[in-house]
Amino acid sequence: MSENLPVNPSKLLVVLTSLPNMEAAKGLARSLVEENLAACVQITEGAHSIYRWEGKVCEECEVLLCAKTAKAKWLEISTFIKNTHPYDLPEILAFSPEQYEEQYGKWVESEVNSKS
Repeated sequence: MSENLPVNPSKLLVVLTSLPNMEAAKGLARSLVEENLAACVQITEGAHSIYRWEGKVCEECEVLLCAKTAKAKWLEISTFIKNTHPYDLPEILAFSPEQYEEQYGKWVESEVNSKS
């Protein structure tokens, strides 16, 4: 049997948010890693969002941010994002992966639980 079997799916979270530009996304990503709220943050440019805000249909190009963290960090990371985000009502979504590689999961948990 392989040592890389999936681990407990409830331990890790993938947290998503969108930002207005790359500068804001990089700043938030760096802060999340520096504050040990995320082990890794991936940034993707070019998201085209269409949404209703204050009764108007809006269109914006946004940058997606995808942070890997531990489930135990949900309240901290969501509060941090909300308090530092440039939007009045930021999208903050979290998903628990059904499966993930064991060593990666251990690395994420060790990074967000380190005191560095």
